[in-house]
Amino acid sequence: MADRTFLAWPFFEPRHREFAESLDAWCAANLPVDHTDVDTACRTLVRKLGEAGWLRPTGSDAGERLDIRTLCLARETLARHDPLADFAFAMQGLGMGAITLFGTPHQREWLAKTRSGKAIAAFALTEPASGSDVAATSTTAQRTNDGWLLNGEKTWISNGGIAQLYVLFARTGEAPGAKGLSAFLLPADTPGLTVEERLDTLAPTPSRACASTTSTSPKMR
Repeated sequence: MADRTFLAWPFFEPRHREFAESLDAWCAANLPVDHTDVDTACRTLVRKLGEAGWLRPTGSDAGERLDIRTLCLARETLARHDPLADFAFAMQGLGMGAITLFGTPHQREWLAKTRSGKAIAAFALTEPASGSDVAATSTTAQRTNDGWLLNGEKTWISNGGIAQLYVLFARTGEAPGAKGLSAFLLPADTPGLTVEERLDTLAPTPSRACASTTSTSPKMR
């Protein structure tokens, strides 16, 4: 049995201990899942986690702050039972992080879907020539009469190809470097958004390279 004595640490409240113990019991009964088909496994995990209510901490209601302690406990518990479950949980939070923090009321409607497991989120930042150097992002966004025209390519996009929603970063040019970037909200069926190839990884995750040329993308700021 895993050592859970850390739950007695003073910065955890009774609600955190109850959450961790309940999630641990759920994981013991439901995890791991079959990883033979990674895409199917991730869809299954998001659905099961959402139906059981465990994805609620990945976003917050308007005016509320994210509970980082709960997020940490969720990831520690899930990873111990099934690393792919931790991945599925984490990507719901990462993919919707920008919307949780800065989204408009209309954009925040997606949170009800991702927190219930009815939609999968993806975070499209990395590019073939810019990984950790975010300021080197080359994907561009130009305003048009119909909205925004995005041109560029993203790579190593976790949940790429199975997500219903992408938060994608592009250069709008208000300032040099990283200060000239903006986030855009792209549903998976946005015209011009294509999945180019699947990328193999050491750990089982659904990662793909994506390209985007579209004129109907709502900007997040």
